[in-house]
Amino acid sequence: MPNIPLAERIRPQTLDEYVGQQHLVGAKAVLRQMIEGDKLSSFILWGPPGVGKTTLARIIANRQKRKFYTLSAVNAGVKDVREVIEDAKRQRFFSAPNPILFIDEIHRFSKSQQDSLLGAVEHGTVTLIGATTENPSFEVISPLLSRCQVYVLKSLEADDLKTLLARAIATDADLKQLRFNIEETEALFRFSGGDARKLLNVLEIVVSSFNGNEITINNSIVTERLQENIALYDKNGEQHYDIISAFIKSMRGSDPNAAVYWLARMIEGGEDPLFIARRMVILAAEDVGLANPNALLMAQACFDAVKVIGMPEGRIVMAQCAVYLATSPKSNASYMAVEAAIAQVRQSGDLPVPLHLRNAPTKLMKDLGYHKGYKYAHDYQDNFVTLDYLPEKIAGTTFYIPGDSPKEREIKARLEQLWKGKYKMN
Repeated sequence: MPNIPLAERIRPQTLDEYVGQQHLVGAKAVLRQMIEGDKLSSFILWGPPGVGKTTLARIIANRQKRKFYTLSAVNAGVKDVREVIEDAKRQRFFSAPNPILFIDEIHRFSKSQQDSLLGAVEHGTVTLIGATTENPSFEVISPLLSRCQVYVLKSLEADDLKTLLARAIATDADLKQLRFNIEETEALFRFSGGDARKLLNVLEIVVSSFNGNEITINNSIVTERLQENIALYDKNGEQHYDIISAFIKSMRGSDPNAAVYWLARMIEGGEDPLFIARRMVILAAEDVGLANPNALLMAQACFDAVKVIGMPEGRIVMAQCAVYLATSPKSNASYMAVEAAIAQVRQSGDLPVPLHLRNAPTKLMKDLGYHKGYKYAHDYQDNFVTLDYLPEKIAGTTFYIPGDSPKEREIKARLEQLWKGKYKMN
């Protein structure tokens, strides 16, 4: 097989060759109309890996005959951004459309890097196309986000994968020389996970495992060949999820040694540090909870610090946070409480708010009994008064049951003293 990957060999060159995302590029869809109408504005493509973000950017640049700059946020800095912007200014002519600056993984850009883009985007020096796998609302600064439309790309559906598979076999110069017997595609599509690049990677692995020109594809063959070539298939994909899982479970299991080991594995593997920090924020709330309320503050401070200072110094902050979370007492009582409450909502539907808890801004509402009987807790001893706060149908239902950590034993004692057995604490 040639050295150029199959995904690159059959990369679409036009919108008609592009597979998937019909809600954006199908007939009369918003992006197609913008592209074909030559009215291109800056935008961000948000979606999982392997769904065509880079390909779509290249197609747009070719379709509109614009100069195309590309930067990866993984290894580009402010200096690189400024050099592109200066070059774009020199390339501009009165009748020529402004060039496109494509930034892959734009969520990895720091605030200062994103700030360096603002002027060029605002003045039309470049049209920015950003690609991200993370929610841009959290990862892209507000001034830049306000100047960009956000388009959401979806994982490829089974029909999209079928189209892609058929096209690869029919159009690739090397695959056309082979005879394919496709008996089953379930495993092939399952391992791809809606990722076009991964589908083509799997196809290449399976094809390369045969000696002759007869290629049979079925579920057992695909599974067997991938297990034999897991290093080629994985490319940090499956391990990405396995290692973050090991990291989380080590902290949940109160093992700081394992936690820092898996943290080191992720750092050395080039994992996005903000992804790691975000997971620690989640763990602080889900697994440490009220057993140590400071854990959430620590995790949030870690996330903010890593976002500001970046790497490699961010590894020190993350290590401190990981050890702190691993050595903290644990409680998932708050997590279990909200899960139980959500289950109750789904079971009982939208129960009416008790009249005494309703707001009564108008005379009519007061006449209907809104707010009547409400007691302001701060008017009573210990800032507490017995009152029903749940809908009548589920009054007395317990969702939050304190754990057995010292802090939650204290919470439990206070709740029992206040509510006198109204809520069961065991």
